[in-house]
Amino acid sequence: MNVAIADHVTFLSRDREAEFERVFKAHFKGLHAYACTILRDDIMAEEMVQNVFCRLWEKTDHIEIRESVSGYLYRSVYHESLNYIKHLKVRDAYQTYAMHQMEHSNNTSHPLELKELEQRLDKALKELPEKCRTIFQMSRFEELKYQEIADRLQLPLKTVENQMGKALRLLRLKLVDFLPASILLFLLS
Repeated sequence: MNVAIADHVTFLSRDREAEFERVFKAHFKGLHAYACTILRDDIMAEEMVQNVFCRLWEKTDHIEIRESVSGYLYRSVYHESLNYIKHLKVRDAYQTYAMHQMEHSNNTSHPLELKELEQRLDKALKELPEKCRTIFQMSRFEELKYQEIADRLQLPLKTVENQMGKALRLLRLKLVDFLPASILLFLLS
């Protein structure tokens, strides 16, 4: 195994659980406090830290930590927290959009507009490069976090982030004239 821990101790098969527990106990409180400063939600902060430790445990054989374990864990909690915040923004934008649509559902052109929107979005998605389209669909339709997408597609996290940025830019360009701001925020934020 290649995972270096704290003072460059390596997880060994027979000592794996004890070493993992030591790292967990040494870092959990600080990571939780850090996540709380980002999320301002004690329960979700705890969940983000637990997610990071679960991923570390599951991927021990595949993760190589080249810097300090503390730095790795704090960076992981930071990204986990930001992904959660992005998810909340998408959810909130959708709720706002849904409320707006319900308020204006008496409009007789609504079904036609929705059908045209679906067609335009489908066309815009088909025009994306394959990798961009796949990553966008996994993020927006399957609601996967960037790290989960990177793991599934066996790509670096930075590649997933760059491809999402590219997909969002291209979709904004193709749909900007058609979409009201609330839908654009929901789909492309």
